[in-house]
Amino acid sequence: MGLQNAKATRVKRGSILMLGLDSAGKSTLLYRLRYKDAFLTMPTIGFNVDMIEVGKDFTLTFWDVGGQKKMRELWSNFLEDTDGLLYVVDSSDKRRLEESRREFELVLKNESIKNIPVVVLANKQDLPGALNAEEITRRFKMKKYCSDRNWYVQPCCAITGEGLAEALQRVATFAKQYRKSKETFTTLKE
Repeated sequence: MGLQNAKATRVKRGSILMLGLDSAGKSTLLYRLRYKDAFLTMPTIGFNVDMIEVGKDFTLTFWDVGGQKKMRELWSNFLEDTDGLLYVVDSSDKRRLEESRREFELVLKNESIKNIPVVVLANKQDLPGALNAEEITRRFKMKKYCSDRNWYVQPCCAITGEGLAEALQRVATFAKQYRKSKETFTTLKE
């Protein structure tokens, strides 16, 4: 009985790391997910943390870490104990796409997030010339870099909120599955 209860509470939380270059729209997305509203945000120095309930029984803690160059060196400090990576891309900024892809690749190479599910948010779909999900999937070589994990590319727009409910659902589902598999694995190891 006691064990059942402990287990029930444990599954109810997940931790999601939000990364992406500065100005990709991470903080705006987080506000939008949390308050269903678009805020004017400032560049994040350090990080924002917010908790969002997904459904009745699951709370996700989002760690939105600044994307300026000097902050990116600290990204690896946040990778421990995360249940999902939400990587935000400015789909309309073709100039910085390659830089964003390189940073993404570096993060995925980190041992501490091996097998962690990834959702890439192809943000700013409302802007002219924004690359669609297929294009981002191809340019970010998702099939190659994420072959060992669950992944998904979600087109969205932080300003209108389009695609965000789907993104949140996807992240929550992946995080739940990941936590379950981790617990099963731990039980097997014991």
